Amino acid sequence: MTVFKNKNIILGICGGIAAYKSAELLRLLIKQGAQVQVVMTQSAAEFVGALTFQALSGKDVRSALFDLDAEAGMGHIELARWADLILIAPASANTIAKIAHGLADNLLTTLCLASKAPLLIAPAMNQQMWHSEASRENIEILSNRANISLCGPAEGEQACGDTGPGRMQEPAELLACCANLLETKISNNEQSDLYPLQGRRVLITAGPTIEDIDPVRYVSNRSSGKMGYAIAQAAQQYGAEVILISGPVTLAAPENIERVLVRSAQQMHQAVFQSIAETDIFIATAAVADYRPIKKIADKIKKNADKLTIELIKNPDILADVAARADKPVTIGFAAETNDLEKYAVDKLKRKNLDMIAANKVGESAGFDSDNNELHLFWHNEEYDIGYKKLPHTSKKQLARQLIDEIVLRLVAKS
Repeated sequence: MTVFKNKNIILGICGGIAAYKSAELLRLLIKQGAQVQVVMTQSAAEFVGALTFQALSGKDVRSALFDLDAEAGMGHIELARWADLILIAPASANTIAKIAHGLADNLLTTLCLASKAPLLIAPAMNQQMWHSEASRENIEILSNRANISLCGPAEGEQACGDTGPGRMQEPAELLACCANLLETKISNNEQSDLYPLQGRRVLITAGPTIEDIDPVRYVSNRSSGKMGYAIAQAAQQYGAEVILISGPVTLAAPENIERVLVRSAQQMHQAVFQSIAETDIFIATAAVADYRPIKKIADKIKKNADKLTIELIKNPDILADVAARADKPVTIGFAAETNDLEKYAVDKLKRKNLDMIAANKVGESAGFDSDNNELHLFWHNEEYDIGYKKLPHTSKKQLARQLIDEIVLRLVAKS
């Protein structure tokens, strides 16, 4: 990953058993060509000795805010300016709370306030701490800040014996998250634009569609709408005019975004084509029902017969119809797959003439109602092969920003 070459990274390490993984993370960063300065909290030193990180980085580990030698030249300010990226891994609940509320009572939190560099946070804590109301509120605050990204946490068995979310992402996953941020920073610097979608119109579909059988029953696909709504917010924050066409969900309308509510696939198709002519980017996250009943029964069907046959007819393919236009916008589709993710995603990319597809695995513990996910992106690159990039498991709000970054970098900047 040449994106790391000669980049200055502050690796912040907080107290927690996951701190032992930070040594491997440090090794990977240096192997990729990064210059890394380790900053440890006092609690971190209780888990892993500073000598380990000094030996791996070749630099003295920083921990004290009031270091007379370093502060003779306002060392913490110089260090904040030096950084191209600040990575905190593991990030404890305590440090997350401090950053969320602007506290600066140690060197690491002071650097976070004093630096303009992107901040990547890798949470690591007990699953109950992660689920606590206070932690959820703090994560929500951080998720809404433009310069802050989160990677993880992962789910699984924890050192305390509990099982659930709260494990720090593995070093390789964190390396990929860092690469995404640095690549985006380079792209934004080249464009010299804080709002790379300024003047662009983005049309997004989200949520499920509902196809009525009778007044109380319907056919639908599972979808909370969270991913689509997060993408709409991210696009708006990047300067775009956003229209969100939403099926039935329980989510509130995002601020400063025009929302059009629909119920069925036919209604969504009509709403999309009322706005598509002036659209620059179309992102189809909606889980549109593939079929609908040929005829809606006027009254509730009674449970009299042992078997019931309902004849279905195929719904219009909104994504394919948009992509088939002679003046089609940049068109991004989504694919939720239970198996053979790459095979089906690439087939959909080619068959529907899409510019990019974002695929994710769904099942009992992935996708749908979760606040977190991961995405696998496929697109046509300049050599007419298929490009690929994985956006590692993180919150859907963070994934939304990363997806918009990739769209800007690979599609919009070249259009």
